[in-house]
Amino acid sequence: MDEPGKHKEVASRLGQARRVVVKVGTNTVTGPDGEFNAERVEPLVRSLAALKHSSRQVVLVSSGAVGLGAGRLGLARPRLNDLVTRQVCSAVGQNLLMNAYENLFSKYGVKIAQVLLTEDDFKDRTRYGNLRSTMEKLLKFDVLPVVNENDTVSTAELEYSATQERIFGDNDRLAALVMSKLEADALILLTNVDGLLQVSDDSDQRAFQVVPLVEEVTAELKSLASGTSTGGRGGMLSKLEAAEIAMRAGGVAVIANGQTPFILDRLFAGQQLGTAFVSSVRLDGKRRWIAYAANVRGRVIVNAGAREAILNSKASLLTSGVVRVENEFDSLDVVSIVDGEGNEFARGMASCGSREALKLLDEKDKLSSIGQSPFAKTGVLVSRENILILKQ
Repeated sequence: MDEPGKHKEVASRLGQARRVVVKVGTNTVTGPDGEFNAERVEPLVRSLAALKHSSRQVVLVSSGAVGLGAGRLGLARPRLNDLVTRQVCSAVGQNLLMNAYENLFSKYGVKIAQVLLTEDDFKDRTRYGNLRSTMEKLLKFDVLPVVNENDTVSTAELEYSATQERIFGDNDRLAALVMSKLEADALILLTNVDGLLQVSDDSDQRAFQVVPLVEEVTAELKSLASGTSTGGRGGMLSKLEAAEIAMRAGGVAVIANGQTPFILDRLFAGQQLGTAFVSSVRLDGKRRWIAYAANVRGRVIVNAGAREAILNSKASLLTSGVVRVENEFDSLDVVSIVDGEGNEFARGMASCGSREALKLLDEKDKLSSIGQSPFAKTGVLVSRENILILKQ
């Protein structure tokens, strides 16, 4: 399909979207002195209410609690490098944030609910399912959930560095994961710029234009985005990653300027604004969880034959192809599948725990040592339907 055709597809899908997730960032919610910017947020609330009243289900993911708390406590941003101080600011600011939203949404007859999440709500498969059940019930009761990370008890987003892979480190990715779990039709990321920008004239590095349409988030695109935003922590790179999750969930994503007048009304009316993301490639729900939400517990090193079978023959991972198992994991935990050079090429949900896997490997080695076929004691470590192939 040509680009005009794709733009028509985006407009059509936004117009027909019945379930929508909208994320607003700190720079939209708060003013320069850390106060709630009602002048900027009120028009967005009015538009969100209009979306609801047009028989759509709407989820709002809102940043701003830490900034509002810092403003109330009279703290400068350099002092917020202290983790505990940031948690205190979150505790103070979350109350201010919800009070402000309650006052604004109530004017339009919209009921809201506070939903505070931690990474554990995504890592654990059972809690991940419970999250959907709760959100579905809220939407059934015609409530608009206002989602944020529970910064007061969770340090995952607040810490500036970490030693392990993060499920989400900002509300852009959190919004995408919520959108994925709810199988929403659209994800709108509102920020303080007009979209993904690129240099429009090689002779003038200060001249930028918006990339109007993205069908694949490539390394080249990610190189256009670097650093974090002034008031928040996300930046454009996290928005690209969030948009990619939305695309893999089969939805449409748009990065647009939250300060543009009537931005939501115009987007859902079919106007071409910001950067739209759309793709025909979709992962099923289980594989999306493996790819983006699950916590990788273990590491499985496989031989060349097993790698070939997984990548090109759509095979399960058998213990006969496993060279080594690293770290402890239980059945149904997600493990990283790595080749002999240490390159991760797949992930999957283990059919057995690491202890059982090690026993099978030990028996395989004993059989090999006496000249018997190792396939006599092989087992399935990761079945094919639970394997996600990463980019090769």
